[in-house]
Amino acid sequence: MPLADDFQELIDALPSDWTDLELDLRIDEERYVDAAVLLVTCNAQPYSNHDWHFHLIVAHQFGHAASAPTVHGTLRLLDEAGIEGELVLREVRAGRVETINTWGRPESWREEFRRIRAQ
Repeated sequence: MPLADDFQELIDALPSDWTDLELDLRIDEERYVDAAVLLVTCNAQPYSNHDWHFHLIVAHQFGHAASAPTVHGTLRLLDEAGIEGELVLREVRAGRVETINTWGRPESWREEFRRIRAQ
């Protein structure tokens, strides 16, 4: 199964309140450099001396990670380039909420922020 389809299947199986997840990617070693060039778009971190090649951190709606659509698009590029690989889910975090400084903001703004982020 193509990597992009594996990723979409994984995302579809997650609860709606997931915030971020960590994936490991193993690719065909003969195409490592080609894959690395494409994976730079989602900030994949290469492993050194490890049986998995790249570590990907994916954010759902906020956070310091690549967005799910970006990772999906990158994996689709790998598929289109004929680079085969294996994707494994290592960790999922759910239920966390974005925190920001709301000092000085009116209550109407805070209520609207909570309403938008609750979706």
